[in-house]
Amino acid sequence: MSSVLPALGPIFLIILLGALLRRGLMAHLGLTNGFWDAAERLTYFILFPAMLLTRTATASIGDLQVVPMAAALTAPILLMIGGLLVMRERIPIDTPGFTSILQGTIRPNIYVALAAAGGLYGAAGNTLVAIAIGVVVPFVNVLCVVLLTRLIGTADPGPRALAKALASNPIILSVCAGLVLNALGIGLPPVIGPTLDIIGKAALPLGLLCVGAGLNFSALKAGRTGIVLATLLKLLGLPLLAALACLAFGVEGVTAKVTILFSAAPAAASSYILARQLGGDHQLMAGILTVQVIAAAATLPLIVMALL
Repeated sequence: MSSVLPALGPIFLIILLGALLRRGLMAHLGLTNGFWDAAERLTYFILFPAMLLTRTATASIGDLQVVPMAAALTAPILLMIGGLLVMRERIPIDTPGFTSILQGTIRPNIYVALAAAGGLYGAAGNTLVAIAIGVVVPFVNVLCVVLLTRLIGTADPGPRALAKALASNPIILSVCAGLVLNALGIGLPPVIGPTLDIIGKAALPLGLLCVGAGLNFSALKAGRTGIVLATLLKLLGLPLLAALACLAFGVEGVTAKVTILFSAAPAAASSYILARQLGGDHQLMAGILTVQVIAAAATLPLIVMALL
């Protein structure tokens, strides 16, 4: 317990600060609401890719259980999707709302996951989460687009459009570039490496502030059943499946702990954007995201203590 609170407490205090800034302190600082859109794009396209590239390019990956870890991350997601599809007729919610529950159950908030793993497990945690991001982000992006278009009946983007979207995703590109530099033994060159490292250090604080600023308390009325179900499945069900998958695939030690922690992170804010684009219930999605971030302040410490 003594090591958990110092590692996780600052994460949720920064998220709280972001919520307070968005809802009361903005005017006093001379900031407008447009600041948050710009900050989120800056973090997503510049700061976070710089951090991921530097960490993967310089990490010691040779001894890590990369393939078993990838299996332990993806198998629970597929099981969760399969279970929800089987139970779909018993869930009292329409199709757009069901797709929001799906997204809220499988998409990880990479800012919270990376901050938590780095705070708890140091450099090893950072490296393992970067690998998890490289595996899970493209995996769930494709799954969510395919599921939403098929269930809602919107235009299917097709394999070429999906491949193009993945190939232009800055998060995926930065992880892949870092892994290539690592595998070739090049690492990061002088000047450029330290520059990217400095830029990347701004990613987590600004990203967590944006998570807090994105909380939408007015959306909490948008379907209580869907919000509760998605929250329980994402914050408790998915990490439990991840723990079982780690046992099944022989994932141990810090790798197993980070795998479970990554699965226990609340859902990604980008789920809201996809829900709006493809006809999902974006109000329900906003409610799910808000409740999950708040609830994760309690569930993440409990899960970490169970892993100690």
